[in-house]
Amino acid sequence: MDLLTIGAFARASRLSPKALRLYDELGLLRPAQVDPVSGYRFYAPAQLERARLVAWLRRLGMPLARIHMVCDAEPGQAAEDLRAYWAQIVAENVVRQDLAAFLADYLSGKATVMSDERTALGIRYAARSDRGLVRERNEDCAYAGPRLLAVADGLGSNGGGDRASAVAIDALKPLEDEAHPGDLLAALGRAIRQAAAELRTIVESEPSVEGLGTTLTALLWSGSQLALAHIGDSRAYVLRDGELFRLTKDHTYVQSLIDEGRISAEQAASHPDLLCTDGLSAVATADRIQSAVTGPLDPAQTVEQLVELANASGGQDNVACVVADIVAL
Repeated sequence: MDLLTIGAFARASRLSPKALRLYDELGLLRPAQVDPVSGYRFYAPAQLERARLVAWLRRLGMPLARIHMVCDAEPGQAAEDLRAYWAQIVAENVVRQDLAAFLADYLSGKATVMSDERTALGIRYAARSDRGLVRERNEDCAYAGPRLLAVADGLGSNGGGDRASAVAIDALKPLEDEAHPGDLLAALGRAIRQAAAELRTIVESEPSVEGLGTTLTALLWSGSQLALAHIGDSRAYVLRDGELFRLTKDHTYVQSLIDEGRISAEQAASHPDLLCTDGLSAVATADRIQSAVTGPLDPAQTVEQLVELANASGGQDNVACVVADIVAL
């Protein structure tokens, strides 16, 4: 049997050699033969059909974990799985289109079609941080005010995590009283850089707290303008028409695996690297969080319910929550 080199197979299948090596590692598309000395991969012409199917499914945006299931299924089941996947994508895009239109109007300050005046916004808000049921210290910090919402999850040796999260939140608090005629994101950026500088000073003067750092997710607004800053794996959500949407993306290794298609979002929920993620999102599904925030409770009651949800799931980590109800004035 004549075999194709990885380069020739890549050209024929329109997959890159890098992608072929990844698919080999994942067991999605194994080479027909591997040279025992050089490790060079060779492929059979008969494998081109599967390779092209993988390439087409990737063009649809299907994660590799799901592609693996489709490729290994019987033809009828594979077709059904593909239809189910695409129906899910279409439904999600319809919802996202509505959310994108809403956010575009919201962030541009656009009011109703009957008026060119900007709609001033106000909020009802509440914040709570809890140690949980296992940890000896609480390294999470939460803040809610008339113009600023923020959560931070600190880390560092010798109990430095609580100091790190507090430094981040304290650097943001003056934004409540400052005028921001210009860019709200610029104001958030300056405060975050100040917090980073303070943390560096602490580390330089106190070597015992090496590894000092913190996640940070913060919202700042003025009138009808809103800005979001996000670092790490804390999260921000928006509830719109009964649907909960995640606004932020985790800056973690596990999230990179999802982006690359190596694991699905469902698999990520039990991925070992998530054992150290934050107190609420690591133990509560999006559906359970949505159920908590869509009820008739006010923000103060809702944050209590979210903390109880985290602790009822084992309370393995600290938890910090902020809930705000944005209303027109």
